[in-house]
Amino acid sequence: MGNLTHRRPAADIQAAIAAERREPAAIRLVQGLALLATGLLAGAFGYGAANLVPTFNAVPLDMRLSFHAELMKMNGITMQTAMAASTLSSLALAALTRGRARLIAGSAGLLTLGSFLITRLGNVPINGRIKEWAVTSAPADHAEILRRWELFNNLRTLTALIAFALLIVLALRPIAGAVPGVRSST
Repeated sequence: MGNLTHRRPAADIQAAIAAERREPAAIRLVQGLALLATGLLAGAFGYGAANLVPTFNAVPLDMRLSFHAELMKMNGITMQTAMAASTLSSLALAALTRGRARLIAGSAGLLTLGSFLITRLGNVPINGRIKEWAVTSAPADHAEILRRWELFNNLRTLTALIAFALLIVLALRPIAGAVPGVRSST
């Protein structure tokens, strides 16, 4: 009996190492890409919501419109790429995993897809109007339209942030069969 007691921790450690090895490197790579892309997306949207929008609101309207129009030229490519990479990598992770991990990764993918749809259907049409206003003048109801742009911006920021949080939870999940407090060196 004493012999079995001494062998139990070693067997548990071996089982944990074997379980960790069962998770293919491809899954870890896709998970890393999903975390990176979604973190960049949430960070960019978060920076915009926390810093750019208050600055837009603090400067004269003509300055805001000019800056906003120029910023959208740069953001168009980078943000669309980040949204696509976030969505595709999260959905790929969902396809490569099963159970709760699939549900979490799939939810993150759908949330980043939501960020894309909010952007394309909400922010982008207003950005087009802002470009026109920058070379002409803003209409009488411009304040309400800009508030709507901010609402869409807050929604897409929230969906990206929740997606990123879900992927963090997924990355921090315990490895199946792992011994609590024991981490392998592989």
